[in-house]
Amino acid sequence: MTERVGPGPAPVLFHEPGARWRAVAYGPVFCVVVLVVEMFTGPVVHWAALPVIAVALAGFSWVTVVAARRHVGVELTALTLRQGTEELPVVDIEAVLPPADARAHEPQRWETARVLGELSHVPRGRTAIGLRLRGGVFVRAWASDDDALRTALTGCIDR
Repeated sequence: MTERVGPGPAPVLFHEPGARWRAVAYGPVFCVVVLVVEMFTGPVVHWAALPVIAVALAGFSWVTVVAARRHVGVELTALTLRQGTEELPVVDIEAVLPPADARAHEPQRWETARVLGELSHVPRGRTAIGLRLRGGVFVRAWASDDDALRTALTGCIDR
């Protein structure tokens, strides 16, 4: 069993935020570019509409980023694996299973198992990683950089 020694949180071994805050700036930056182009090329400059559109785009992007960081973020410490809104103690992980074989006719048992993170499917752009938990239960973890998460998980459970 992994015991934490000393004060403070356990060090982060793997982290994917789910979304980056810079995405909130894309809409307003685009609106500024449009405003500059209008100032130099057109007879009409949309002084009132472009700032309103910039704020609306930033607002929608902010909501999307907050949701992605909450539901699609991944963090692994020596003590827990957090997949979206679900935390799994590392001591409950018995084995990290080999990657799926794309040429296999039958899926492996873990390929149809429950997805961690209280999601119905592995999020788009992520790759599933099979885990066998204590008691023989299979689950699917996931990450964009699945090789790095697989390596970090293997290192955690081998201690």
